[in-house]
Amino acid sequence: MMKRVSAFLIFALLGALLAACGAPAAPTPTVAPTTPPTEATAAPAPTTPPPAGGMTGVIKIATQSPLSGPQAALGVGIRNGAELGLEQLGKILTDMGFTVELAPFDDQAKPEVGSANAKNIISDNDILCLVGHLNSGVALASLPDYQAASLVMVSPANTNPKITESGYPNAFRIVGRDDVQGAVGEEFARTELKINSVYIIHDKTDYGQGVAEFFRQNAEKNGIQVLGFEGTEEQSVFDSILTPIQAANPDLIYFGGIYNQAAPLFKQARDRGITAAFLGPDGLDSPDLLKVAGDAVKGMYYTSVAAPVSQFPDAAKFAEDYQAKYNEAAPPFSAQAYDAMGICLQAIAKAAETANGKPTRAQVLEAMKTLGAYKGITGTYEFNAKGDPVKATYFVLQVSTEAGDPAEVWNKNAVVKRLEIAAP
Repeated sequence: MMKRVSAFLIFALLGALLAACGAPAAPTPTVAPTTPPTEATAAPAPTTPPPAGGMTGVIKIATQSPLSGPQAALGVGIRNGAELGLEQLGKILTDMGFTVELAPFDDQAKPEVGSANAKNIISDNDILCLVGHLNSGVALASLPDYQAASLVMVSPANTNPKITESGYPNAFRIVGRDDVQGAVGEEFARTELKINSVYIIHDKTDYGQGVAEFFRQNAEKNGIQVLGFEGTEEQSVFDSILTPIQAANPDLIYFGGIYNQAAPLFKQARDRGITAAFLGPDGLDSPDLLKVAGDAVKGMYYTSVAAPVSQFPDAAKFAEDYQAKYNEAAPPFSAQAYDAMGICLQAIAKAAETANGKPTRAQVLEAMKTLGAYKGITGTYEFNAKGDPVKATYFVLQVSTEAGDPAEVWNKNAVVKRLEIAAP
């Protein structure tokens, strides 16, 4: 009997040892990814309802505009206008229980920088809306990434038709389009300035070349003689451009581009004795044009989809607050950035109510599509199916001839014509 028990114990012990040797190893923990997940790959949000009494979480709204470089005068204004809008209008989300933050990005007015920033923006899943850009070419380089992540972009300044004609369901703007702005400029040149000939220069960007092309198309259709159509990336010495212009002796020089390039071009034209009138689009709408070009641009005309803040009665308090906070006059497009921020906040709040918690980007996009009319400080905005405002305002302005600080003088530019035009 004892021998049988001992044998049984020995076999039992051997069986236990074999089982231990053959047991599977404990599972190895999965290494966390080295890059942040995008909304498309991130784990689903927890379905636990928000705690009673409010909603929680961080919500960020990004801006993209040139904060450095020669176009920073307008780009910083966009960032500041959006920041002021977040501070003054963000209560709609903080009252719900959210923490709301601004995430500013410097695109340097360069498409490749904007595209790189866009990838960083969409990798932060707390960013639910974007205010930007200043430059249409930068926006067009960034929009594919925004679209892939369903991130809403509300632009306070982009005017190239391709922004809303390229099939981006997440692209919205509160300003008009260059196919209309170019036509408005041509009509003014023909009917008010009575010009018969024009030499057209552009900066080779999506924005500058685009608006210049629309001006040319309308000029040729209406009998204005186009003596030249030329693109240049030159920034400082324009002899090779101005020599043929001087020989052609046009009634008008139309420049499609931004103020930092237009200012030395116009100044050098006057220094050479060229007497043609000057005209351009809203890319010239900056006091830096007057600061650099001085008397050469006093009295000239330009078209704009924005106009100085002084032209919007409902923006008077904004102008005061901007001056107090940033110690400078509010530049063009800053008030539009304030309104773009307000639209982002409204869309996020609507999406949060529907989701009963922090919404996804896709839910914010859906809320944008059904937002309805938004009353801002620069106008009341409602979007069509493309993302254009149903009606947009276009201005023709004349640069003030007064002396003084260019930033203060610029807000005294006179509105010669104001037009409300439906989107094409």
